[in-house]
Amino acid sequence: MSKVKVAIIGSGNIGTDLMLKLGRSEVLELTAVVGIDPESDGLKRARELGYKAIDTGIDGFLAEPDLADIVFDATSAKAHIHHAKLLKEAGKQVLDLTPAAIGPAVIPGVNISEHLNTENINLITCGGQATIPIVHAINRVQSVEYAEIVATISSKSAGPGTRANIDEFTQTTARGIETVGGANKGKAIIILNPAEPPIMMRDTVHCLVEGPVDEVAISNSIKEMVEVVQGYVPGYRLRQEPIIDENKVTVFLEVEGAGDYLPAYSGNLDIMTAAAVKVAEEWAKTKIHANA
Repeated sequence: MSKVKVAIIGSGNIGTDLMLKLGRSEVLELTAVVGIDPESDGLKRARELGYKAIDTGIDGFLAEPDLADIVFDATSAKAHIHHAKLLKEAGKQVLDLTPAAIGPAVIPGVNISEHLNTENINLITCGGQATIPIVHAINRVQSVEYAEIVATISSKSAGPGTRANIDEFTQTTARGIETVGGANKGKAIIILNPAEPPIMMRDTVHCLVEGPVDEVAISNSIKEMVEVVQGYVPGYRLRQEPIIDENKVTVFLEVEGAGDYLPAYSGNLDIMTAAAVKVAEEWAKTKIHANA
């Protein structure tokens, strides 16, 4: 099968983990990794693996635009606002792993089929990728009046980008709970847990549903959605059976990372890179089919 060329902007933890995942793709060909620090571990590994390592940032990539058709932006929300305009002018499809929220919000297991030709996709946040599928699964059975999510991650897995974007995290995730999950009102909370040894990413979803509750249908819908997400995030799982008390539904989740570049407890980073690869592969299949 032919492949579609892709590049990564950002040579930090997320960019480097993404680089290792892309090496296994059957439809994506990673050509370049872009950063601003030539001594970063990400760019060093890119050179070792035979990819083009550009250390002059977005300007360096735009000087060789034929390197990729799809670009992953794994920098920061503020940087992506600048990058998005330049990449659009260069005619690239862009996957935004920051909470900049420029393009439509996408959860691969929920709504990727609606955005196969979109120029710029926003992957919301790690908490959103983990919890919004559950809100959607409940809402497709019974209307969700209110949904609140609490994402708890190890402090060690929260890099400078995450810490600099806490406000964007809560705002973007809450909006995604409503626009993608379908809740009438959404709220998001993030906790950086300093416990040693580091804990896995754990998420709690609380929903208030409208009308008489069909416990069996809601529980089955949640479990079906968990299997869908596990198709691209193998470490995604329920910690226990969903708890349904009158119109309140509570779901406990855990995300274990694949350990490609980061420790397994960094499920919050793994779910973002795994979701990004899934979206890019669906985009690539659309391009390959169109050119067949």
